[in-house]
Amino acid sequence: MLRRLCLAAALLALASASAFAAAPKPAARSAALSPERFRVERDSLPNGLQILLHEDHSVPAVCFFQWFRVGSRNERQGITGLSHFFEHMMFNGSANVPPKQYDVQLESQGAYSNAFTSYDQTAYYEEGGTASLETMMRLDADRMRSLSLLPDLLKSEVEVVREERRFRTDNSVPGMLDEALYSAAFVASPYHWPVVGWMKDLERITRDEMVEYFRTYYAPNNCTIIVSGDFDPAWVKAKLREYFGDIPRQAPPPRPVNAEPEQRGERRVSVHYPSETVTFVAGYKAPAVSDPDHYALEILASVLGGGESSRLHRALVYEQQIALSADAGFRAQLEPGLFEFWVEMKPGASGADGEKALYAELDRLVKDGPTERELQKARNQVESRFVYTLETNRGAAQMLGRYEQNHGDYRALFDAVDRYRAVTAADVQRVAKQVFDARRRTVATLVPENETEAAR
Repeated sequence: MLRRLCLAAALLALASASAFAAAPKPAARSAALSPERFRVERDSLPNGLQILLHEDHSVPAVCFFQWFRVGSRNERQGITGLSHFFEHMMFNGSANVPPKQYDVQLESQGAYSNAFTSYDQTAYYEEGGTASLETMMRLDADRMRSLSLLPDLLKSEVEVVREERRFRTDNSVPGMLDEALYSAAFVASPYHWPVVGWMKDLERITRDEMVEYFRTYYAPNNCTIIVSGDFDPAWVKAKLREYFGDIPRQAPPPRPVNAEPEQRGERRVSVHYPSETVTFVAGYKAPAVSDPDHYALEILASVLGGGESSRLHRALVYEQQIALSADAGFRAQLEPGLFEFWVEMKPGASGADGEKALYAELDRLVKDGPTERELQKARNQVESRFVYTLETNRGAAQMLGRYEQNHGDYRALFDAVDRYRAVTAADVQRVAKQVFDARRRTVATLVPENETEAAR
């Protein structure tokens, strides 16, 4: 991947010439990642299907993405979990592909497939040699046009999703705490319910609701196809028209309703479960991706939780020795979300001690801001993750999809490095003061109990 490695080297050279040196001048930075170096061609079909092509002949391999503008935020009470459910169903057969044969046909050519669902989007992708690209297009067009929605298939796959929920949420400390945090923090936002859905909804969703949801959201005019890697653009555009061009567009989906009121006081929720240690997660209301402060908030998250030298790990794990781990995270989403903290206490240490130590570190940062060394380290961390993502066909395609969906135009990624490097200590201090308001905080705590208590 010579060209991508050159791109990475160009960006990393700016960050690593001196680990804590002052940021280069804007003109030098903006030359590192540009439309000339990272070329993308945009196309579309009359049925509304959007197409992004990133050509790279470094290796004879491709990644093919279908990026649907639908996630759990597009659901409603009663049908929660449908987006994730269709992530499963899309591999279960279509008009010309029998059940369980989708992956068989891909793997016979040395390719593979996967998918992911989030609050904001659902994406399906395949990776393989260039020779497998037409098979990817044929299979994906067939399931967009005529996915198998037979009652027996729907029923069996719902059982699979319910079992996944039991494993990843109902019997998982991270899953239970995450669900408890979001359902308490949000009361009228589409982020109130989990991506996997409520168990009672999974038990009652009807076939008619499933069919209508698929018709509405898995239409060509609600999809962006992204191809990254070794291919001939003219050939790909012709084949996309051949395979996808006759799939009818549908009426535009309704916009999700976010009626979340202002939070005017701290919220708390406890989860009782067998455990040797106390764990708690805290979330502060934070802005959506449309707010330009999200760049400063990502840098702030790295200052607080970016590795073993971060503020929280150093204070709670090394110095005070009350926690096994202490992390921070923020990722801007389409709706206002949460700036999150995750702290696992040492055996015998209380959640109250952990919260006291956490809030003391937040207060100190709000008062004094980050040091220049912390700031430059955080910039380097965020930038390096950004650059490394672009090194692979899948990473490049996923980055294009993320910026196209969340920022409204993939070209916003060309400004990202400059925006991260432009974040100042004053910016970090300002957004910390705005976000870390105890009245807009929600805390979910795991309360350890033994097996006898749990069985009562």
